[in-house]
Amino acid sequence: MSRVLVIGAGGVSSVAVHKMAMNADIFSHITLASRTKSKCDAIAGSVKSRFGVTIDTAAIDADDVAATTALIQAVKPALVVNLALPYQDLAIMDACLAAGVNYLDTANYEPRDEAKFEYKWQWAYQDRFKDAGLMALLGSGFDPGVTSVFTTYTKKHLLDSIETLDILDCNGGDTGLPFATNFNPEINLREVTAPSRHWADGQWVEGPALSHKQTFDFEGVGPKNMYLMYHEELESLAKFYPEIKRIRFWMTFGDSYLKHLEVLENIGMTSIEPMMFQGREIIPIEFLKALLPEPSSLGPITKGKTNIGTIATGQKDGAAKTVYVKNICDHQEAYAETGNQAVSYTTGVPAMIGAALMLTGQWKGEGVFNMEQLDPDPFMDMLNKHGLPWTVEELSAPLDF
Repeated sequence: MSRVLVIGAGGVSSVAVHKMAMNADIFSHITLASRTKSKCDAIAGSVKSRFGVTIDTAAIDADDVAATTALIQAVKPALVVNLALPYQDLAIMDACLAAGVNYLDTANYEPRDEAKFEYKWQWAYQDRFKDAGLMALLGSGFDPGVTSVFTTYTKKHLLDSIETLDILDCNGGDTGLPFATNFNPEINLREVTAPSRHWADGQWVEGPALSHKQTFDFEGVGPKNMYLMYHEELESLAKFYPEIKRIRFWMTFGDSYLKHLEVLENIGMTSIEPMMFQGREIIPIEFLKALLPEPSSLGPITKGKTNIGTIATGQKDGAAKTVYVKNICDHQEAYAETGNQAVSYTTGVPAMIGAALMLTGQWKGEGVFNMEQLDPDPFMDMLNKHGLPWTVEELSAPLDF
């Protein structure tokens, strides 16, 4: 039984805290902290009413290393679970080092003033965490996170070698709204509008954003257009599986979403460059975020399913083989359990599982770790037990695109 401090109070955090409360044998005490304490109190109230578990709440500016360090020292957790904005990763890692506590997050660091996310900033903490005898686990969400574990599981149990890997992320949910993002609008739009990038034959291949489209028939959802994108797990998978010749990431988008996105880009609303408005400086994408629906409010109106998985082609016992490992999650079922839609659920549950494996010592080490470096078996087992069951399907042939 262990104490844990969770930082951040969005939909992912809500799911993670609800699931932690359902596993009190591991998470004996939970403190939830965010810049806006009222959001923490609302989550705590939901947890109390659903499961009868009391959690503590606190206000914290996670950009303030000294204040975060002081909070960690006051709470005395065995682990800090960072579910705040990716801009705040390094500050929270610094606070964990100062307080001598292990660290976990779900998304890699991204500078506020540059739409670029990569692991180099966090990998640079390797020696500091190792020398302190602490563990930092990066990317314990779904993608990154579960998709990395699916890959490791595939290499351990399903294929002797992997030659190509495709990650397919489909959100078949429908809110009935003309335009809404299914997670933090600012992060979502920065990610979607970035140039595409995939790994091929030992180098990165770049192209315009959303320029490469394929149609795929997703179980539980149906045929959807999906687009080649860059996503952070490509970087770590290319590092830890250098034998893979090609690694790609695909995400589905509806025509209405893309139409709205094109207009917003054309008029400059997705820009991260500061501008003057009525005598004060604003950042257009931050203003847009304030106008868009809060993703955590979409649970009651989101219907449909998500389908996220990995398709790997390689060799097994000397023969070519293609395997598809995936999870299908229902938005309404996720909402009934935790009060959040499936996009938050599919990230919050893996955050809880990664935290549980660290707290129980099934995953341990000194330094900075990505998910694919660790034993996939206990994580895959917990996915089945805690709401994200997975299946394995052998395909008759590799993808034809």
